[in-house]
Amino acid sequence: MSPSQDESVPLPATGANPDYDLSTPIDPNGVGLRQNLTSYGDAHFSLFMRKLFIKAMGYSEDALSRPIVGIVNTYSSFNPCHANIPQLIDAVKRGVQLSGGLAIDFPTISLHESFAAPTSMFLRNLMSMDTEEMIRAQPVDSVVLIGGCDKTTPAQLMGGISANKPIVHLVTGPMMPGSFQGARVGACTDCRSNWAKFRAGTIDIEDISALNEELAPTAGTCGVMGTASTMACLLVALGMMPIQGATAPAVSSARLRIAESTGTHAVQLAKTRLQPQTILTRESFLNAITVLQAIGGSTNAMVHLMAIINRHPALAGTITPATVDAIGRQTPLLVDLKPSGDNYMTDFHNAGGMPALLHQLKPLLHLDALTVTGRTLGQELAHTPFRPLPPDSPANSIIRPLTNPLYPSSALVVFQTGNLSPGGAAVLKASASKDRRLLQHRGRAVVFNGSADLAARIDDPDLDVDRDSVLILRGIGPVGNPGMPEAGLVPIPRKLAAQGVGDMLRISDGRMSGTAGGTIVLHVSPEGADPGSVLGVVKDGDVVVCDVEGRVLSLEVEEGEIKERIAQRRREMEQGGDEPWVAREGVRGYRGLYMREVNQAECGVDFGFLTAGGPVTQGYD
Repeated sequence: MSPSQDESVPLPATGANPDYDLSTPIDPNGVGLRQNLTSYGDAHFSLFMRKLFIKAMGYSEDALSRPIVGIVNTYSSFNPCHANIPQLIDAVKRGVQLSGGLAIDFPTISLHESFAAPTSMFLRNLMSMDTEEMIRAQPVDSVVLIGGCDKTTPAQLMGGISANKPIVHLVTGPMMPGSFQGARVGACTDCRSNWAKFRAGTIDIEDISALNEELAPTAGTCGVMGTASTMACLLVALGMMPIQGATAPAVSSARLRIAESTGTHAVQLAKTRLQPQTILTRESFLNAITVLQAIGGSTNAMVHLMAIINRHPALAGTITPATVDAIGRQTPLLVDLKPSGDNYMTDFHNAGGMPALLHQLKPLLHLDALTVTGRTLGQELAHTPFRPLPPDSPANSIIRPLTNPLYPSSALVVFQTGNLSPGGAAVLKASASKDRRLLQHRGRAVVFNGSADLAARIDDPDLDVDRDSVLILRGIGPVGNPGMPEAGLVPIPRKLAAQGVGDMLRISDGRMSGTAGGTIVLHVSPEGADPGSVLGVVKDGDVVVCDVEGRVLSLEVEEGEIKERIAQRRREMEQGGDEPWVAREGVRGYRGLYMREVNQAECGVDFGFLTAGGPVTQGYD
C-alpha cells in the first residue's frame, strides 16, 4: 500500500483555504502569519503573498498554523562569545517543536567587545533598534533572544521592551578557565592583571605570549563576574530568563538542555502573550539591583539598567543611580568571583548558581515579582529547592550566607555629593579596590585629555606623578570619544609600577570592563566634552577629594574660579569648533546620530528618541 493510501499518514489539506475568504476581515492584531502584514493595500492579498513565499522554504499548512516562535540569531565569526549559537538554535527549535510551535530564526547584528570599533557601546543602541524593529516586523508570537557578549543582552532587552512582544532570553554561557604554570586563568580579569605585570617588567614577553593562548580556551563569555556574566544574572533577577539559565558553561550539555527548555517556555509565552512591560515592575528592578550588589557585578550594569528602565513607559525615571547606592548600603557581597574575589563562573555554577544565591538573598528580595514563566520569583524558588552542599565542600565559600559575607555592603558605590559629578552617575566598585586606603583619599590631579594623550604621556619618565596623585582621564564619555570606551582603567605609570605601586585613584568619564579592578571612579557626568562640565576644567595640580563613606567626589577649587574656567572654555569651544560637542552637528551617518542623540550615564547612554519619553533635548547647559 502506498503512503497516500495508508490512513495512518495524514493527507495534505484540500479545498478552499479560509485565509482567503474575502468576506472575513483579517485581524491586524492576529497571531502567526496574520500579524504585521506587509502593506499592499489588500490584507488578504498580503497574506496570500506571505504564504506563497514562506512555502518556498518547504513549510506545510499544518506547520504554518502553529504558534510562531522567532529566534534571534546573533552568530558571527567575529564573535567567539557566540560561537555556540548554531547549536543553541538547534536545541531551542527542538524545544519549540516538541511543544507544538513553529520555530523560525532570523538574524540581527552581533556585537563583540574586542571586535567593535570604536567601542561595542557605540553600537549597543543600534543593536537595540535592530532588535526592536525586527521583532515588530516579523510575524512572531514570541521571541527567544540569544545573546551573550557584554552589550548584546542589554541591547536585546531594550529593544524587546520597546517592541513589547513576548520575549525570553537565552545566554550563550561563560567559557571555561584555562591553565598557566599550574594556576587557573581566565578572561578577562587575568588578562588585565597579567598585562599590568608585563608593563611593570615582572613577567617577560615569552610568558605574556604563552598566556595569550590560555586566557580564552573555549567559546563563551568571560569566565569571571564581568559584564556578560553580570547581565546574565540580572536577567534572572529581572524575571526575563528562567532561573537556571545564567551560569551553565557555554560548552556544556547543560547549556543545550537550558536552550531546549527555553524553546518550551517560548511556546507557552506565545499562548499566554505575556509581555515584558507586564512582567517588569519596579520590584523587578529592585531585585536586579540587589543581585548586582550581591555578586559584585560590573559597573557597566548600572548604565545598562538605567537604559533598560527608561525604555519602560511606566517606570522611566523612577529608578536612578541613587537607587543602586541605597540598595547597596543594605546588601552584602556574597559571591566570591573575580575581580572582587578569587574564583570563576564555573565555580559559581557548581556551587548552585543563581538559584542558590537567590535562596540566600530571599530576605532582601521582592518575591511577588512576576517572571517570564508566568510564576512569581517566590514560586520559582519554591520549585527549585535549595540543597545545601556538605559542610566541608570548598564550594561553600563561593556563595556566602548573609551572616558571613565577602564584603559587608556597597560593593558598588555611587557618589551623591561633590562638584565633580553633579549628574549623580559616578560609580566605583569598592569591593574590587586593591588599596583600600584610597577609598578615603585627597591628592593632586594629573590630567589626560583623551586616550591619545594618555598613551603619549603615561609612561613618560618625566611625568610629574607620584603614588598619591589622582589620575584623571577625560574626553572618553558618550560624546567625547564617542562610544564611552572601556579606557577608565588608566594604567599605573610604568615608573611607579616598577616601584611596586599596584593601585592609584583614577577618575574618568568613561567606562571600564566589568572584569577589571582597582580604585577607579567611572561615568563622571556631565562628561568632560560637555561645555558645562567641571571635569572638563580640572587642571594639573588641582586637589581632588574622594570620600567613599560620605559619597563625596569633589574638586577643591573655589566655585567662582570653576565658573570662570567653564566660561573661558565655552568661549574657546565656540571659536575652535573642532571639539566633539560642537563638531557633532556636522557629522554624517550613524556616528552623527549617536553623537547628537546620546544621553549621559545617569540616563543609560541611550538615544533620547528611543526612551519611553520619546525625543527630548539631551545634555546640559
